[in-house]
Amino acid sequence: MKILMVNKFFYIKGGSETYYFALKRLLEQHHHTVVDFSMKDPKNFASPYERYFVENIDYNARQNIASQMKLGIKLIYSQEAKQKLEQLIRKEKPDIAHLHIFQHQLSLSILDVLKKYRIPVVYTAHDLQMLCPNYQMMTHGKICERCKGKRYFNCTRYKCIKDSTAKSLLGTMEAYFNQATRKYDIIDKIITPSQFYRRKFLQFGVNPDRVVHLPNFLDLKQPKIAPNQKGDYYLYFGRLSKEKGILTLIHSAIQAGIQLLIVGTGPLQGHLEQVLRKKGTHRIQLLGFRSGQELFHLVGNAKAVVLPSKWYENGPYSAIESLMLGRPIIGSDIGGIPELIREGENGFLFHHGSKESLAGAIRKMELLTPEEEQMFSDCSRQIYQKYYTGTAHYPKLMAIYQEAIQSKHPPKQKEGYRR
Repeated sequence: MKILMVNKFFYIKGGSETYYFALKRLLEQHHHTVVDFSMKDPKNFASPYERYFVENIDYNARQNIASQMKLGIKLIYSQEAKQKLEQLIRKEKPDIAHLHIFQHQLSLSILDVLKKYRIPVVYTAHDLQMLCPNYQMMTHGKICERCKGKRYFNCTRYKCIKDSTAKSLLGTMEAYFNQATRKYDIIDKIITPSQFYRRKFLQFGVNPDRVVHLPNFLDLKQPKIAPNQKGDYYLYFGRLSKEKGILTLIHSAIQAGIQLLIVGTGPLQGHLEQVLRKKGTHRIQLLGFRSGQELFHLVGNAKAVVLPSKWYENGPYSAIESLMLGRPIIGSDIGGIPELIREGENGFLFHHGSKESLAGAIRKMELLTPEEEQMFSDCSRQIYQKYYTGTAHYPKLMAIYQEAIQSKHPPKQKEGYRR
């Protein structure tokens, strides 16, 4: 099978790219051809199809009014992406398209090309962009579903996109344009990595027959973790941003009196450094960016990994990696996080945003005996093996592909013999 794979970034920027390249490897291991379509960037990996990639667009860069208007039109409908994708399709003739994060830089103009050539389309919803103009369903630090019922004007009213009236207005216009032109209707199957996201799509009026749950997966070989080096620390690793709930975690760690290591970078880094200096605690450390074997050791030797998010997480890779390495998880009761935790078996849940509830979950973990800790560890590995490997993922994805193909190209009925 020849599969057109679309994602606006062609380097590891976040979870969607981690999945994209893992899936690309998995499909190629099963002798499928993967045709890439993305945006040019100096950080990109090599691709034989990169001549078809669109020019780089940075919507966060400072622009004059004329440039902003030009980019705004591209955000809603990119003629460049449309033309280049058509050239690629005419050359490669893919059997199916699998979309990931494509909005804005590639825009929904590419859906018109897929419709023109009657290509079956599968879309993995790594975020909530299809339902919410700011993709997070979070406004000024709080969960927000005001756009439910296609009330997208609320995005501008509450300045939901980067607290900017101009960017929020652009997001509102894009949402209403997509609604009026029914662009998303061309998508045959919508994959949600969490059951929570599937429920959210249904609540926002998407046809249940189009939405299917399929967890993300990790295709790494089981990393070797040095034996007898288990630490007495808790670990957070990921992006340092407000919606991740890291400030709640820091206050809870101080309250519970534990050692906490924080791995990652992001816009909140400077503020976290100030907070820790003011608190005068040496039991909490910011380690910055870590990767590869160094990160595996940090995760694999942690007493538990903490996911303190305050927003609708989907299927976070930090949790899946923790399961793979047999680590207990303490996670907030929001989004897709509870689906990765069996309460009292491989971790504990706490009420999102609550310092007291998180501190209580940490204390439960502290009370576990060594035998119970081993049971939690074994349970995490079992969950990973059952749901989050490439072996588990591949046949389910192939079934979704076949359903999408049949919905676009139903098998022809054999004509009966006439008497």
